[in-house]
Amino acid sequence: DLLLSNSCIPFLGSTEGLDFRTLLLDEERGRLLVGTKDHIFLLNLVDVNKNAKKIYWPAAKEKVELCKLAGKDAQTECANFIRVLQPYNRTHVYVCGTGAFHPLCGYIELG
Repeated sequence: DLLLSNSCIPFLGSTEGLDFRTLLLDEERGRLLVGTKDHIFLLNLVDVNKNAKKIYWPAAKEKVELCKLAGKDAQTECANFIRVLQPYNRTHVYVCGTGAFHPLCGYIELG
């Protein structure tokens, strides 16, 4: 119904089914940060497909292998699922992911 009424713009940047779970709205800059499996998207609020940026942040290969050796599913568990997107200051966002059961965190500069 939303598509038929032209009330929304679907995000076309990912056809991989990346498990969108974590969102951070940056109204001041008109952006939306989206945390997914192995990726962080930075989207324009007016048109999510215009100038979309993507950061590829996978788990380390050795951590993925350890995860698989522990009997976890390679597709649904042994990846870096982004779980935290938190404003840190005016220029950075604090980000954490699962890291294939070895959590890792960092900062993204929003410049």
